[in-house]
Amino acid sequence: MLSLRQAVCVIVHDEKADMVACVHYANDSWSTVPAWTVPGGKAEEGERLDQAAARELREEAGLVVAAEELRLVHTIQVRAGWDGKGPFLLSVFAAASWQGELTNTEPDKHLAVQWVDAKALPTPMFPTSHAALTAYLSGDDRGFSTYGWDSPADLRAYVGA
Repeated sequence: MLSLRQAVCVIVHDEKADMVACVHYANDSWSTVPAWTVPGGKAEEGERLDQAAARELREEAGLVVAAEELRLVHTIQVRAGWDGKGPFLLSVFAAASWQGELTNTEPDKHLAVQWVDAKALPTPMFPTSHAALTAYLSGDDRGFSTYGWDSPADLRAYVGA
């Protein structure tokens, strides 16, 4: 029996400037070209999801937020993961405030980490990041979506390839 894997990401939205923190991955199995995403990653076994999200934000983008200050804003159930190892559940958190400067802390993995205009999201973008940002920025209050369940997933359609 395959256990459901947990992944997390954090939408850091500077509401005054209407900018969102994004990471430009150099290489990923979901895209044959570099693609954009929001800071995030896998939760470790036994790790609280809000703590995993805060850790990933710090590790990937240099921004610090207390786990208890993160707000769960969306959940995405993904049928097939980025690594071919089956489904995962992505918990999407939002940060209203943070400390530190947006920094490319993993230059071996990322081409850039930068603030992007929330009204003009960059492409190509990871499908789950696109879905999470679209739901969050539109005020979608359902709080849940799926990826790859309703029809065979063509990831290239979501990453703008």
